[in-house]
Amino acid sequence: MSGPDKPKVIGEEWSDERVKSFLFITPYDSKLNPDYQVLLKAYQAMRASDFERFLGFFTEAGRDLNATNELGQTILDHISEHRRSVDYIAALQTFGAKRAAEAQG
Repeated sequence: MSGPDKPKVIGEEWSDERVKSFLFITPYDSKLNPDYQVLLKAYQAMRASDFERFLGFFTEAGRDLNATNELGQTILDHISEHRRSVDYIAALQTFGAKRAAEAQG
C-alpha cells in the first residue's frame, strides 16, 4: 500500500509464497463462491505474469477455474469486459477456463 509516507512500489517481484497466499483468501460473504473470489482478488492484485503463475497453483490445488459469481459469470466472462485484459484472458484459456455459456454446454 502506498501513501504519503510510503513510496509506491512498481515492478516488484512476487515470490511463489506470495502468489500462493491468494489461495487462502476467504470471501467476506458466505454466499459468494470462494474459488471465484480468489480468482477475482488475484486478477485485481497481480500482473499478468504473476496471475499466470497463480493459475498453475490454483489448478494444482484442484480449484474450479469456471466457478461463477452471483451473476452467473465465470472469471473469464468478467475479465473479458476489460480493455487491457488480453494477457489475463490468454493465461486463463491456457489453463482451460471457459465462459459461463461454454461451461454449461
